[in-house]
Amino acid sequence: MKAIVYNQYGQPDVLRLEKVNNPTPKGNEVLIRVYATSVTTADTMMRRGDTLLSRILLGFIKQRKRFRIVGTELAGKIEVIGKDVSRFKKGDQVYGFRGFGTGVYAE
Repeated sequence: MKAIVYNQYGQPDVLRLEKVNNPTPKGNEVLIRVYATSVTTADTMMRRGDTLLSRILLGFIKQRKRFRIVGTELAGKIEVIGKDVSRFKKGDQVYGFRGFGTGVYAE
């Protein structure tokens, strides 16, 4: 899949479109094909790394690899469900907020 990633803190020009591996959902997770997302203040703060809190959470010099793909809000359709998921089914249209999680700027 394609995703917007960054490998260093900075302005929007640090963002790159790259091909990344498709994630595999755990038993209690779902995989969502993202159709729409937003750019929030939190997303830009994470990308810039301009607060002490963002550096503590994401990494002081460069962000931790698991935070390379930013984005916290999404709308999309469930593609795959984990074995323990009972509330949703494949094909459900959903929207959500990842909280302190990231990874939404991706297909």
